[in-house]
Amino acid sequence: MTDDTLAVLAAQEERLVFRRFDNETALQLGLHLLTAARDRALPVTISVRRGGQRLFHAALPGTSADNDAWIDRKSRVVDRYGHSSFFVGEQFRAKGTTFEAESRLDPNLYAAHGGVFPVLVEGVGPVGTVGVSGLPQAEDHAFVVEQLEAFLATS
Repeated sequence: MTDDTLAVLAAQEERLVFRRFDNETALQLGLHLLTAARDRALPVTISVRRGGQRLFHAALPGTSADNDAWIDRKSRVVDRYGHSSFFVGEQFRAKGTTFEAESRLDPNLYAAHGGVFPVLVEGVGPVGTVGVSGLPQAEDHAFVVEQLEAFLATS
């Protein structure tokens, strides 16, 4: 990956910011993701969290408990680094290494793979996570970004 990729990922985080984020917002966001995933028959698990509390969770056909574990591991990366799980993984790859080799974090608890994005609130910063698991990591990330863009455009 290149510095251009990191710039694109950073720009997504700068652009996809909520004015406010409460339980109702989390529910509406989760339902938005669920509808989009169902419309495409995507085998994904969806999670929306704030401050460590799971506010929305859904697992569509074709997923398993492994997808729940992936969401948990990717969410821990976002909580720790304040950036999308894909961005963090790409940062390590851009340095010619891997998250697993260099982060010194337990890979059973942390995964810097695409699919979980920080919930960023204007004037506050990261307050939670929104993510999916079930597709290849770049597709997981792209789906979340696409749906955040659509959701924020209507709220």
